Amino acid sequence: MKKTSDDKSNLSLQQQGEMLLALSDDITRIRDKNDLITLFKKRIKGIFYFTHTIVTLIDYKDETYTPFLLDNDGSPIRNHTRYKEMVHAHFSLNEPFIQAVLKSEGPISFFLADIMDQPLSPPFLRVNYEKGVREILMTCLMKEGRPMGFVHIYTDKPDSFTPAFRSMIKAMAPQLSSAVSNIIKNEELQNKEGEKSFLLEFSNNIAAVRTKEDLALTVRAALGKLRPRNGFVIRRINEDNATMSPYVYELTNKPDPKILRALENSAYPISDGLQDRVLNSNIPMLFNVDREISRGIRSAYLQYWKTLGFTDIVGIRLRNGETNLGILFLDIDEINIPLLQGVCSQISIAMANIMANDMVTRKQDEQAFLLDFSSDITQARTRQDLQDAIFKVLDRTIHTKLAMLRVIDDDGIHLSPYMYDSSLFANTPEHFEKMVHGEVTVHQPHTAQVLASSDGVMFNIEEELKSGSDYAKLWSSTGLKNVYGLPLRVGDKNIGTIWLLANRLSQLILKGICAQIAVAISNIQANEKLLAYKKQLEVENDYLKEQIKTIYNFSEIIGNGEEMQKVYRLMSLVADSTSTVLVLGETGTGKELIARAIHNASPRKDKLMVKVNCAAMPANLIESELFGHERGAFTGAIERRIGKFELANNSSIFLDEIGELPLEAQAKLLRVIQERELERLGGKQLIKLNVRLIAATNRNLEEEVRAGRFRADLYFRLNVFPILLPPLRDRAADIEPLTQFFVQKYSRNAGRKIKKVTPRLLQQLRSYTWPGNVRELEHLVERSILLATDGILDEVYIPPSTDASRQNAAILLNRSLDEVERDYIIETLKRCAGKISGTGSAAEVLKVPGNTLHSKMKKLGIEKRDYVV
Repeated sequence: MKKTSDDKSNLSLQQQGEMLLALSDDITRIRDKNDLITLFKKRIKGIFYFTHTIVTLIDYKDETYTPFLLDNDGSPIRNHTRYKEMVHAHFSLNEPFIQAVLKSEGPISFFLADIMDQPLSPPFLRVNYEKGVREILMTCLMKEGRPMGFVHIYTDKPDSFTPAFRSMIKAMAPQLSSAVSNIIKNEELQNKEGEKSFLLEFSNNIAAVRTKEDLALTVRAALGKLRPRNGFVIRRINEDNATMSPYVYELTNKPDPKILRALENSAYPISDGLQDRVLNSNIPMLFNVDREISRGIRSAYLQYWKTLGFTDIVGIRLRNGETNLGILFLDIDEINIPLLQGVCSQISIAMANIMANDMVTRKQDEQAFLLDFSSDITQARTRQDLQDAIFKVLDRTIHTKLAMLRVIDDDGIHLSPYMYDSSLFANTPEHFEKMVHGEVTVHQPHTAQVLASSDGVMFNIEEELKSGSDYAKLWSSTGLKNVYGLPLRVGDKNIGTIWLLANRLSQLILKGICAQIAVAISNIQANEKLLAYKKQLEVENDYLKEQIKTIYNFSEIIGNGEEMQKVYRLMSLVADSTSTVLVLGETGTGKELIARAIHNASPRKDKLMVKVNCAAMPANLIESELFGHERGAFTGAIERRIGKFELANNSSIFLDEIGELPLEAQAKLLRVIQERELERLGGKQLIKLNVRLIAATNRNLEEEVRAGRFRADLYFRLNVFPILLPPLRDRAADIEPLTQFFVQKYSRNAGRKIKKVTPRLLQQLRSYTWPGNVRELEHLVERSILLATDGILDEVYIPPSTDASRQNAAILLNRSLDEVERDYIIETLKRCAGKISGTGSAAEVLKVPGNTLHSKMKKLGIEKRDYVV
């Protein structure tokens, strides 16, 4: 470290004086930083050797000094990797190097090698050293008696700072201090003028703004001049006054589009610990993103800003009069409070105007939409038309969700669901189903309160939760604040209630909508009653067409054998009565054909016989299919449906495969048969019936009763007049006429001319056991016709599975378990010479105790004559 000496050996006093006068004259002409840089680079550098110069200014508030004037062109460190860091750095005043400068009475020089590695030394010393600089000359700049900054002069040649150089710098220091002060003042004036021009231009531009899009363009252009590092975000306060959403933004780093869309559609709580602080601050607030996150603020936008590179952010509230409109978040280094407040004032005025215009436009749109709704609703002829119109107006106009619309039933007491939006309650489906199907009357507290009101009732969900309301638990799952219950009236008559979920609603609009909905529902209900009889006729017609496609195309029953004659006699005895008939027989014996023949021979022949295949109905829909259901009886029941029994009123109903009916359905069927009346699913009205019942099954119902799979009381009700159809293997005499009938039918259908059926083929058919009975015969004949090539049927293609053992297995399928077990025990006893227990007995073969076998024989009715030959 060297101190200034009074040695003037290098320059005479006269030369020094002339030089100082010339430099002083130059200093007086300095107006900006460029002038001062030129002074050092051209005038002083022309007299003394050095590499470059900078000026730093002191910030006593932070106790730091920072670069103010840089000789970028002449600096040897400009290509150093840490150059930008040094340019923007804040160096501490509380370290030995700068303290030595402050204590010096004049210019002081240092060899960098001596001081750069000392504790707390500023990093710019080493940076300069690494670029060849070896010595630094420092002198203080003073203002009003205290240091305001420093002049740094660097050289790469040791001992360049001669006594004359030091003397000149010391003499120039006061004038340099004045020059720097003037530059600062000029810059402040220029900045103020620039700010005024900026605000004036921004004000002129903002005055022309009419839409949000105009505002976005203007704000982006204006804030871009402030050079935010990563961009800005303007948020507006939502109508709920509890959340904020993005309004206008500009981000330097292009974000992921999916994440950006999610953020755009998000609503952030105002009281999140940051936004509320900004709104409550009268001046712009500077905060650090990492520091706010560490404070515990978990808002998603902070984390997202961090990923985009936001570090220090300024938040300024946007306010119009006494009303907060939103917040401007700006990613900049320094806060210019007057400028930012001026910008935000203009933005606030524009936002307030745009929001007011938007409100007027929205009201106009609502009115126009209500006119459209009125047009749509007057054209609604069905419930679906009405639902589409209602959902459309609620969602688009008043941002409301339909929780439930109920109509009062004909009894004037109960209310049934008419329409609802189940998607609202996707998180609580079981609770919602309970609400839909639960009983609601006009006396239920909430409903009674709504029906007694003139303009409806608002229920706050939070308050309802405190009271323990079951409905409130369901409502709260939607995230909305209030439920509005409104009466639907036509004139002075209540016809139902409508329940809407929303945060806020316009009562005027809502009242008008509800009045139109009530009239539309009344009209639709009247229209539904007018269409009821037409609907029933259409159902009967469609059902008849369907039956025509599936029934046998017989003009008469084929077969005159002895077994069939017994069947004909029984049919003739029962046809004219109204008694229940139970048709029994194996699969494929023609049970439906017999049932249809009984109906056609009865006084009810002019009406449609309704057929129901009990085995083909899903278990959960049997009750609805047989007895019908009311609108809203279960999920998906959007309209009333007539059941098969009601459709068969004053006619006959044929219940095929009745043995397949579940026990629960058997109980309900028994009640209908006994009482001759039914109640639709979800209904409350009893419907009287006059139905003739014909049932059929291939099961042994007695065995089913014993096994507990069929109700005994229902069996007794059905077994009034049983008709047992013989299997085809017992109708050998009928095989030939049946074959001839099927040959004629399928040769005509297939376009084949069959001249002859040979005796050999008929013998094949008679020798077959026919596990599939008449239906199997029909299919084998059809196949044989398709395979015939010469017009003669000489051979039937008996399936490979028809050997004796497989035929016996097929026969067993048509027998009960008890029958099979009885025959097996008898055959075993015969093989054991009638010995029941002991060595070589049937009990030993069957691997059961003798007592157990005795009990089983008694239960199955096996007597000695059955097994003793």
